[in-house]
Amino acid sequence: MTDTTNVTIIKPRRIWNFIDFKELAEYRDLFAFLIWRDIKILYAQTILGFAWAILNPLLQIIIFTLVFGRIAKVSTESIPYVLFCSVAVVPWTYINQALTQSSQSLVVGQQILSKVYFPRVLFPLTPVFATLMDFMISLLILLVVMGYYRVAPTWNLLLLPVFILMMVSIPAGLGMLLSSMAARFRDVKFATRFAITLLMYSAPIVYSAASLPKTSRLIYSLNPLVGVIEGFRACLLGTDIPWLYILPGMGTTVLLLLVSSLYFRRTEWIFADVV
Repeated sequence: MTDTTNVTIIKPRRIWNFIDFKELAEYRDLFAFLIWRDIKILYAQTILGFAWAILNPLLQIIIFTLVFGRIAKVSTESIPYVLFCSVAVVPWTYINQALTQSSQSLVVGQQILSKVYFPRVLFPLTPVFATLMDFMISLLILLVVMGYYRVAPTWNLLLLPVFILMMVSIPAGLGMLLSSMAARFRDVKFATRFAITLLMYSAPIVYSAASLPKTSRLIYSLNPLVGVIEGFRACLLGTDIPWLYILPGMGTTVLLLLVSSLYFRRTEWIFADVV
């Protein structure tokens, strides 16, 4: 009886290439381990632990409701502002957290980059999936709030997985792009903070996309966050699905994933040398 060992052969590849999903499938156990590790250490040595998954979006909702709902009196078309804002804050909080962690994943994991081989794309993708735990907790709380306001589910709810997939794709694409850039340029860390703030104010979190001038709606809808947030509102609140805001954002999301995966694969061979 002879022992067998697995041998990994690293072959030269084309300069421009997409993510190898077959290779990712071979490392699925490692991927699952990295995700679980991130979930466990996310709130390690904190007093409140997973309660932060509720407090983070809750505090934002309170602030937005007081400032924009009570003071600015933003129109929400008869929908209670707390509910209107909550439906947007939940996906936004996920995108914010996932993108922040994903963009710095290569820098944080620099110690193992040069020690062992595995698909480098696991670095930016791990926080994208690990942060889904917080998202699911926040979504459950949101459903409780909807029950309090007696919002009955509609058939639109069946489309929610589509918008969750779109939501996950945004930090996945941007995470691959920014993490590969951050490996070479540490300025990306500070630029990302500014970009996330800009994204928050450019997304229809505290206001409705329908409140914008009609002449600018098409260009505005190219922002994938618009499609995600308006899609969440339509699915959870039972309003009409605004495909005008969703389809252009879907196109932007697909383009982002393609460009980011190409750029990541093009630059990953230098990560161990520059990080």
